[in-house]
Amino acid sequence: MNFMNEFLSTPLFGVLLSMAAFQIGIFFYKKTRSSVFNPLLVGMVLVILFLLYFRIDFETYNLGGDYISFFLGPATVVLAVPLYKKIQLLKNDAFPIIAGISAGCIAGISSILIFSNLFGLDQVITNSLVPKSVTTPIGVEISKQIGGLPAITVAAIVVTGIIGAVLGPFICRSFHIKDSVAIGVAIGTASHALGTTRAIELGETEGAMSGLSIGIAGLITVFLAPLLLYLFGILF
Repeated sequence: MNFMNEFLSTPLFGVLLSMAAFQIGIFFYKKTRSSVFNPLLVGMVLVILFLLYFRIDFETYNLGGDYISFFLGPATVVLAVPLYKKIQLLKNDAFPIIAGISAGCIAGISSILIFSNLFGLDQVITNSLVPKSVTTPIGVEISKQIGGLPAITVAAIVVTGIIGAVLGPFICRSFHIKDSVAIGVAIGTASHALGTTRAIELGETEGAMSGLSIGIAGLITVFLAPLLLYLFGILF
């Protein structure tokens, strides 16, 4: 029992639990090939159930979870590799790509503001949800900048990413969107790194464009979020 208590009090517990849950998620995904069994989603559910069943508090788990969070930034940068392979495609279609990402950012932020007003959400909650479609390191900083709660922002980013990874390809097929660049831009702009992992599975071009969209969408959102919040405050 003492050994178990000592093990739980080390970062190793959180790291091993996260890795084990994610590997189980990958196993289910490979067996089913269904986007519903997204490895991250399955891993999250398993970790939550494990902590609840054994009554382990989040702070204990997060001793190791913080180490994993540290790699979010480098992992995002690595997504530039497929972009480098398709750099000529970016040069050829720079304007429509950037225009598409900008339109996606405006639509994403505006939808949050409209529905938050419709459902009467608290301003702090609204501010926390605004950066939901950008990658976590950028989203957390935007949330702090506009007066949101980073914890809520992270949760919104994860949920948005999972939904995008699961439903993104289905929505593109439903609307008969077949262009690889358009699919990549749409998924990357709407669902950041998690969506990009799914876009990479669809094709090299989709993955490259989705990876590109993460960085550009983050930069655009940094400037757009405060501006749209201000304009929306004036109008409503």
